[in-house]
Amino acid sequence: MKVIFHGHACFEIVSAAGNIIIDPFLRHNPQAKLTPDDFEELDAILISHGHSDHLGDAIELAQKTGALIVSNFEIGCYAEKFGVRVHHMHIGGKYTFPFGTVKLTPAFHGSGIPDNDGNMLYGGLACGFIINTEGKILYHAGDTGLFGDMELLGKLFDIDLAMLPIGDNYVMGPDDAIIATQMLRPKAVIPMHYNTFPVIQQDAIEFINILEKKAPVSKGILLQPGQVYEFS
Repeated sequence: MKVIFHGHACFEIVSAAGNIIIDPFLRHNPQAKLTPDDFEELDAILISHGHSDHLGDAIELAQKTGALIVSNFEIGCYAEKFGVRVHHMHIGGKYTFPFGTVKLTPAFHGSGIPDNDGNMLYGGLACGFIINTEGKILYHAGDTGLFGDMELLGKLFDIDLAMLPIGDNYVMGPDDAIIATQMLRPKAVIPMHYNTFPVIQQDAIEFINILEKKAPVSKGILLQPGQVYEFS
């Protein structure tokens, strides 16, 4: 199984069970190496919340590939207006798909959906994802601040890989992401949601170095857009 980083909070998970993409902010992402034009096969698109740098190109990708959009009920209702396939979920719920099981977790963040008229549509609650596929458990935290129930997630799930924001300002900064790692106790951590815009500039190498000292049970993995983390 491969986890491909496409910049910001966008990850593609490629496995024999199916291909999924999370928060597909591609076309207007200054970090991304690919656009929706480069994708031919997707089984599912997971959307953590409605902001344009996460909802991104989900509708276009779903229309092009026929992929199923998986998100909260409100974003699902929004997506259905574009004629795409949707599976509605909400925080605390889980569902088993052909590619694996997805559970929605809390994320402390907004979820408004900006429309073309400058209005903000209600996007429900932001979320993260616990994904169990091919015997591996992945945690994509979505956009979130630090919260105490991350410790509970670490007790409930033997997390193989956590994808955690470190950009600060809108989400956790590096210090809080270290604490999150200590609570989650994943085998590996990939930092995300940093350096896309000036306001979220961070030194990811320094984060990895501090992680090694303060959370030694978790291996820090630094990926550049387009790079791959592969499970052995």
